[in-house]
Amino acid sequence: MFAPTLIRRSYWGAECLLLAAVVGAAAWLSRSEEWRPLTLVALLLALALVGEWFSVKTHSGEVSSSFVALVLAMSLLGPAPAVAFGLAAMIFISARRRLRPTVWLANLTTFAVILFASGWMVRWLAGDVHDPRNHHLTQGVTFGLIVYAVFLFATVLNFLMVALDAHIDEGRSFEAEVREFFFPMLPGQLATGALAAVLAIAYTNLGLTPLLAAVAIVLIFQYLTIALLRSEERADKLQARTIQLSSLQFGVLAMLLDALALRDRTAGRHAAAVARYAKALAIEIGCTEEEQDVIHTAGLLHDIGKFTWSDRVLHPEALTDEDWAVIRRHPQDGAALVGKLDGYGPVADAILYHHERVDGRGYPVGLIGSEIPLASRIVAICSTYDTMTAGQTYRTPMPAEEAISELRTIAGGQLDRELVESFIGLLGREGATFAQEADYETELAFDRRVRRMAQSNSATRRSNAAARSSNPAARR
Repeated sequence: MFAPTLIRRSYWGAECLLLAAVVGAAAWLSRSEEWRPLTLVALLLALALVGEWFSVKTHSGEVSSSFVALVLAMSLLGPAPAVAFGLAAMIFISARRRLRPTVWLANLTTFAVILFASGWMVRWLAGDVHDPRNHHLTQGVTFGLIVYAVFLFATVLNFLMVALDAHIDEGRSFEAEVREFFFPMLPGQLATGALAAVLAIAYTNLGLTPLLAAVAIVLIFQYLTIALLRSEERADKLQARTIQLSSLQFGVLAMLLDALALRDRTAGRHAAAVARYAKALAIEIGCTEEEQDVIHTAGLLHDIGKFTWSDRVLHPEALTDEDWAVIRRHPQDGAALVGKLDGYGPVADAILYHHERVDGRGYPVGLIGSEIPLASRIVAICSTYDTMTAGQTYRTPMPAEEAISELRTIAGGQLDRELVESFIGLLGREGATFAQEADYETELAFDRRVRRMAQSNSATRRSNAAARSSNPAARR
């Protein structure tokens, strides 16, 4: 017994030294500009604390939105504020849970180290976000990728530190930690990282307003998540956790669509119309129910990549070459977001290639003819037609007869000729604009999609990921 006790005490002493060193370094290297603007500082600190206050402890983890705030703090402010916010959140939750002192120490050390190291990594890769000379980098998609990459680094480092602490304190093996903790946690962590990266880009491009809206939605969604968990305490725990993961995953995309609709009043209506047109055309050509669902969902989410656009690009008066480059990236951005959801790979592919042309002159890769996924070709036709007939903020709606004539003109070059003719036949029977009154919430069918994802995840043994945290799992 003496040797294990000596090892544990030595380890706790090392943690104390490491914590003191990191906190001291963060305080020494902190600069005044890292704590501005005060509104952002207050918002992220409040989100970190409120996220912990409204967190809920499950059988094997913690559901909380606080780590989104901590990732944004290390990306948009700097290492010192991130460490300060992380320590505040850990002190708050450790006191609230009345944890034993060694767990306090583990929580504080883990968060201080990962946030300090990750904050400096962001600064090393992207430059100082406060330096105007770096704005060309911190306002682009590259910055989002850097934030996401550093988030993954923080996730791995967090796991290693928690696993080491569990090994020293409880004798748990690393293999058991990987199997029972790391792999189940990973899907939720990937979705959280994507959300944090998108919000970081939104802030550097658009300022505080969209971030405030997104934070409000995140907190509301977390509240609903917690209510769901508590309402199902007596239900089968495995299925409850699976539903929770699915709602968290798809809820992120629904939140982004809602945020886009707040900035572009046509986005929700266009998404719903394209989804309904696309599903009707899929039925028309004899697609299976599974294919119909993929095509319908792709129609609903095909423009989700526009969330990262600035207002200047979203509502243009004139577009520069740089603006066109941003526009041409939105299929990749949308596919990257949707591809994080379990079982949504085919939908992500459909989004990625919906601006390809059958003559090979489209983007992003220049696929030709049937190389383009069927879902992408269908969405391209439906989106083009709805844009022409319903009109957007920058053009006058085209009469249906002229739009149909235009579809035939560009068939064989931009669009699939056979699918265009099938679509025109469908319009003749159902009405030229039968999908324009489609309702976004009805087409989204959030509850149905969540339960379908949950059933799929249960079948593939991924359901235990639902109980994992939106922030790295300190020992609670």
